[in-house]
Amino acid sequence: MNIAAAANETLAHNSNLLVYSAMAVYTLAFLAHMAEWVFGSRSKVGRTSAALTGDAKAAAPVTVRVASKGGTAVLERPKVVTRSAPGSRDVPDGPGAAGGTEKGDLYGRIAISLTVLAWALHVAGVATRALSVQRAPWGNMYEFSTTFAAVAVSAYLILLAFKKNVRWIGLPLVTTVLLTLGLAVSVLYTASDQLVPALHSYWLWIHVSCAIISGAVLYLGAVATLLFLFRDRYEAKLADPSGKQPGAFATSVLERLPAAASLDKFAYRVNATVFPLWTFTIIAGAIWAGAAWGRYWGWDPKEVWSFITWVAYACYLHARATAGWKGRKAAWLGLIAFCCYLFNYYGVNIFVTGLHSYAGV
Repeated sequence: MNIAAAANETLAHNSNLLVYSAMAVYTLAFLAHMAEWVFGSRSKVGRTSAALTGDAKAAAPVTVRVASKGGTAVLERPKVVTRSAPGSRDVPDGPGAAGGTEKGDLYGRIAISLTVLAWALHVAGVATRALSVQRAPWGNMYEFSTTFAAVAVSAYLILLAFKKNVRWIGLPLVTTVLLTLGLAVSVLYTASDQLVPALHSYWLWIHVSCAIISGAVLYLGAVATLLFLFRDRYEAKLADPSGKQPGAFATSVLERLPAAASLDKFAYRVNATVFPLWTFTIIAGAIWAGAAWGRYWGWDPKEVWSFITWVAYACYLHARATAGWKGRKAAWLGLIAFCCYLFNYYGVNIFVTGLHSYAGV
């Protein structure tokens, strides 16, 4: 018995070392992502070219000399589109975080490589924690947080593996993962221990794993939604006939993001895709509650806020299908819905007492 306990303690120690190692590599990845944005700034020639082709006012005629006939012809410059129309992508997607430069792209590739290495250490830390407790590694807030961060990075890397244009998520993702892990190891850490009897069920694997996957994908949707709001305002300023243009810093960052229509479409697709899984998460929790406590619904704070989150995302998806609520209004609903998810996890678990308070801090 003592040997088994010592082995579990060693595994728990190794799990902590792996998580700290992952944090160190994530920090290097964060610096590489920053370098991608900073050193990948577009060259002066490139900026001048973009300014000439992206100037909404540059609709004056141009004179072109036709050498073969020795004369000249006046051609009308076509109208330059500076703002994407609803439901379309008239404005081309930006060159990405690298800014369309070889140097920026190099730093970006380094950042992705470091992110993959950190993710491998991270997943190993989560798996080792599972071995140390001999159960699913999400029985308390510390374990949930570390697993949530690992799944979020996994979703990002899967999208990259499928050649999706999502490298712009890298910097906010790594930043959030570092904050999540830092909070987990410093404030939420809980030593390896067994669960209370109510949690000894196969529903722990089903219900909580679905909640983690749902939250990780909803996070990606929230990042895209937030960036959509910035990019949409940027495109609106470009199209402003009064001539008020965005600042140099905003231009340097926002011109490299996908078009507002692309960001909006990405956010909608990931939220719509994972919404059925979040619905199943609530249903699975109700079934588990019926088996553990003898009732399917008891207005416990966790249950209530899970349902509020579901309603908020249902309103967002309905708004996207309503003409008057597309765009920025629907985006704000999406952000409010994700804030409900965050409060459901942090706020309810830390500040509200209920049947789910055994999650531990």
